[in-house]
Amino acid sequence: MMTDKINNISRYFNLFPDMEEKRIIVNQITSGAVFRGANVWVLVFAILIASLGLNVNSTAVIIGAMLISPLMGPIIAMGLAVGTNDFDLFRQSFKNFAVATIVSVVTATGFFLISPFGEAQSELIARTSPTLYDVLIAFCGGAAGIVALSTRDKGNVIPGVAIATALMPPLCTAGYGLASGHFLYFLGAIYLYFINTVFICFATIVGVRLMKFRRKAFLNEKVAQKAKRYLLSVVILTIIPAAYMTYHIVSGSIFNRQLAQFVKEEMSQSGTQIIRYEADRKAKTVRIVAVGKEIMPNAIQQAQRQLSHYGMKGYSVEVIQGTSTDSILQLASNEHNNIKVHDNYTRTIQQQALVIKELEKELDIYRKQKRMSRELSREVEFVCPAVSQLTVSETTIKVKKDTITTDKTIPLIVARAKTRQLTAAENATLQKWLRVKTGSDSVQMAWQ
Repeated sequence: MMTDKINNISRYFNLFPDMEEKRIIVNQITSGAVFRGANVWVLVFAILIASLGLNVNSTAVIIGAMLISPLMGPIIAMGLAVGTNDFDLFRQSFKNFAVATIVSVVTATGFFLISPFGEAQSELIARTSPTLYDVLIAFCGGAAGIVALSTRDKGNVIPGVAIATALMPPLCTAGYGLASGHFLYFLGAIYLYFINTVFICFATIVGVRLMKFRRKAFLNEKVAQKAKRYLLSVVILTIIPAAYMTYHIVSGSIFNRQLAQFVKEEMSQSGTQIIRYEADRKAKTVRIVAVGKEIMPNAIQQAQRQLSHYGMKGYSVEVIQGTSTDSILQLASNEHNNIKVHDNYTRTIQQQALVIKELEKELDIYRKQKRMSRELSREVEFVCPAVSQLTVSETTIKVKKDTITTDKTIPLIVARAKTRQLTAAENATLQKWLRVKTGSDSVQMAWQ
């Protein structure tokens, strides 16, 4: 009875009734490894399309480039070659793979050298920090690819595998890194491409072995054992950096969630608004900025004793507090109603509250400008490498419309050049980028 149930279930997962004849599968995969003539030109155009998509931050364009890319052919063929011990096929496939990779990187580098858009967009930056999730995506994509190629009705699986494993964007990002001199981008993108290649191959090897493709015999057992050790070493060495990056991303996310929970549960109180909090993991300090009702020292000490329950043992709490306008106005009201102080005293308190409210507005503007200055200074090297630092403030200009002249507040950007003056083209690009980042139709520049 139990055996019948298992047989019924296994029938749903049985690949062999749908499999194509193995000789036809091998011929099809082998022919896909050939890389010359039309395939080279299709790859060049696909790289150009993907580079354009990354440059303008268009996901749809990038997906289109991945659909027409012929890069999967040599990679699947390398996996088939290792899985069947066919080293002649492996040499041919690896040669074609190497040529395809070099052509792709050279094409992308040439494109980004002449591209008028210099800044790195989010789609491009996303390909510079691979994680363990990329390993899983590549392995699952490779497994789906070899299963689809081995069946008679292939459907639309192969285009889906090309999109999921994303071989094209890392090569384009590597070209951007070389063209712009950002070699960390180049290394991160090439590593992501290497992950995709290794684990598509590895999934293909596993699939070929499970589907019992006929293997060529090794000349001796020592060669076989050595080949297995090489394969396992490559897989492990590929996983280690990605696992390390994943650990830091996940641990950082968990830490931030625990920090938010600590602030919400231990530091929140009626009448107090916490406007910002952050943790310095090197100094082991939690800094909290609050306005409104004062958080008393004993409450801060009590909260600090709870830090170990949120995974922050050994941290200290530093609270920066200010008096909110609402609190001062409420104080004035209480003085007037309960103590019945003189009207002049009440008026003075209210005037002081208004002054503090204006100061709070100015402080808020200053904080926003400081935050934007840091953000722009971090990003400006990607847009205009000749500029090292940007500082944001405000200035007022006269605007005349018809016969009426009015004052208009616009961003004032104080820039510091590195070693040379900007060209007219660089200055125009910088001005355009600053208008977009500040959300203003005009900005005024000053140079240090």
